[in-house]
Amino acid sequence: MNSTSNSQLLKAAFNEKGEALSPRLPETVKNFLVDIDGTVCDDVPNEDPQRMSTVLPYPDALKILNKWYDEGHIITFFTSRTEAHRAITEAWLERHGFKYHAIIYCKPRGGNYHWIDNHIVKATRFKGKFTDLVVEKHEIEVFKP
Repeated sequence: MNSTSNSQLLKAAFNEKGEALSPRLPETVKNFLVDIDGTVCDDVPNEDPQRMSTVLPYPDALKILNKWYDEGHIITFFTSRTEAHRAITEAWLERHGFKYHAIIYCKPRGGNYHWIDNHIVKATRFKGKFTDLVVEKHEIEVFKP
């Protein structure tokens, strides 16, 4: 894990009244939240933790995530693994050479996520291969005005 944080990149932000808002990353920096199980390696449920140390990473995930990291983007793993799995998870990431800034544990389980946030959120569903991202237009759900 990188000992530097994205806080070094954050820039102050203000609303139209001049009141402070949460700081923002530069437009050129993406803040990637990446699941582990089923996204960078085969899906290993919390109920089968002995497999967590033996599963292999998807080579394209390792390559693309490390490329994004090297380009200056923020890589944060976001997993439903629990705090009890912290040591095995971080050892696995290190052993396989993943570069990242942070890990968030205890993501809600069950999928079918609907993320509500005051920031722009772009979601990309992983379907078996990491590649560079491309822009496509799709319908989205928004709050009714």
